[in-house]
Amino acid sequence: MSDKQTGNQEHQEQVAKQREAKQKKADETLHKLVQDIDDHPHDYRTYYDLGTFLVQLRNYNQAEELLMKAMGLFADRSKKAKNTLIYGLGNVYYAAGEYDKAIQQFNQIDDQKLKFDSYIMVAQSYMSKKNYKRAVVFALTAQGMRRQDPSVNWILGSSLLALGNFSEAAQFFDIMLQNDTNNGKANFDRGIIAMVLGEPFDDYFAKAKKYDRAYFDKGQSRLKDIEKFIQIQKGKRD
Repeated sequence: MSDKQTGNQEHQEQVAKQREAKQKKADETLHKLVQDIDDHPHDYRTYYDLGTFLVQLRNYNQAEELLMKAMGLFADRSKKAKNTLIYGLGNVYYAAGEYDKAIQQFNQIDDQKLKFDSYIMVAQSYMSKKNYKRAVVFALTAQGMRRQDPSVNWILGSSLLALGNFSEAAQFFDIMLQNDTNNGKANFDRGIIAMVLGEPFDDYFAKAKKYDRAYFDKGQSRLKDIEKFIQIQKGKRD
């Protein structure tokens, strides 16, 4: 067996061990969360926690069934329990790609502590449906609660960029970068806007490449599309 083959075999064994350890940890966590429900059957949070973990495991059907069962048990007992479980159910549908169902759940929430998060999730759901105008509406509502929140400004910047409202999009990415100059995603998208608006952009892309190489690499096709767009616009002016 060559050194290369030996190296590949060792790598495969290491990956298998890591996968096994990860599975063991997941099984232990799952067992603990199920036990929590058995130990505290009248606490809605134990159901919510298990539902959240099932979403992480991508067991969406089980998570939906569990949270629907919990809704039947707790919805009439406590407003907070009902809102928390509705939010959990919305997250199940969002993670499963069922965005209309997710939006329906999040729009039912009337707990002030969960309002901000529910607006964010509705906005993200509309973004996933490529309905950027609706995403902007809900994100602006959320921004009225927390102006500096990076998740809000990310949705606003990204949605407005997708709509071609470059100057407006720039404002929200600028807010993000004022609070975190090394945010790779925000730098990359702000760089694209700078290209379109004829502003200096090299520094944005340099930071994007340094701080979020995966996003930078993934965005290269977008970059080429923008360059083509700029050339077409330039040709029209000439």
